[in-house]
Amino acid sequence: MIVLNQIIIMALLIIVGVLCFKFKLIGKEATQSLSSLVLMVVNPIVILVAYQQPFEKRMLNGLLWSLLLALVSTVISIAISTIFIRKKNERLPLERFACIYSNCAFMGIPLVSALYGSEGVFYLTAFVTIFNLFVWTHGVFMMEGKFNKKMIIQAVKSPAIIATLLGFALFMLKISLPDILLKTLTYLESLNTPLAMLVAGATIAQTNIFKALKNPRLYYICFLKLILVPAAVGAIFSFLPLDNVLIGTNILATACPAAATGTLFAIRYKKDSFYASELFALTTIFSIITLPMIMTVTQKIL
Repeated sequence: MIVLNQIIIMALLIIVGVLCFKFKLIGKEATQSLSSLVLMVVNPIVILVAYQQPFEKRMLNGLLWSLLLALVSTVISIAISTIFIRKKNERLPLERFACIYSNCAFMGIPLVSALYGSEGVFYLTAFVTIFNLFVWTHGVFMMEGKFNKKMIIQAVKSPAIIATLLGFALFMLKISLPDILLKTLTYLESLNTPLAMLVAGATIAQTNIFKALKNPRLYYICFLKLILVPAAVGAIFSFLPLDNVLIGTNILATACPAAATGTLFAIRYKKDSFYASELFALTTIFSIITLPMIMTVTQKIL
């Protein structure tokens, strides 16, 4: 019910984003600017604030386990996308990207926060770290078709990774930020959900949803991303003797819809950005149904 309530709230915010775009209150350039603001400023602040809690050995162990689980779930996603998405055409990298990389920051952070609180967000930072390392290396490789050392440098220099390293250092050194600075960051942190959902809504509004709903291929990709991948990850993780919050956080992050980064990368690397937007839009819409379902099954198993 917590996930369902949060999903409904986020769906309403997405509708506001759609209406803002339809009534020309938010244009294409504004959508890209807001997306960059969330990715480059707000998300890193959410990660940094998540590390502002008393040091506990249990939390440190959980964080290390979360890194491992995030790595495993990413490898599983890559394997499933490679096995089940084989149709070789210009859309192949877009479909595999959508299947592998989830909206773990945009949608994952508010959902995990609602379900598991600050401890869940703390563990989610590990998933976001693995996401950024892979998306700026493996993800770029899929889009470009080649690999170079600059990809690794780009990954390490991403704001989310920098915020994670800084937050982890403060956590390990038991350093608390000054109260006035922490309150300022908390205000900025609270922008994450509304801004992210407005961007999602504005992006969806730029997509011909009715046309997308007539494409059976999109339903197939949605099934892989929203059902098969999280089910496979959940089936494996359910056998691990780990904390429920730790496992639940990683499954939820995996079950989130396709990453908004897919559309941004499609534009950047001159791919079919309209198709990427359709993948993002449909997985986001269908996740309103699949996320509560996946988390209900997860809670019962755990």
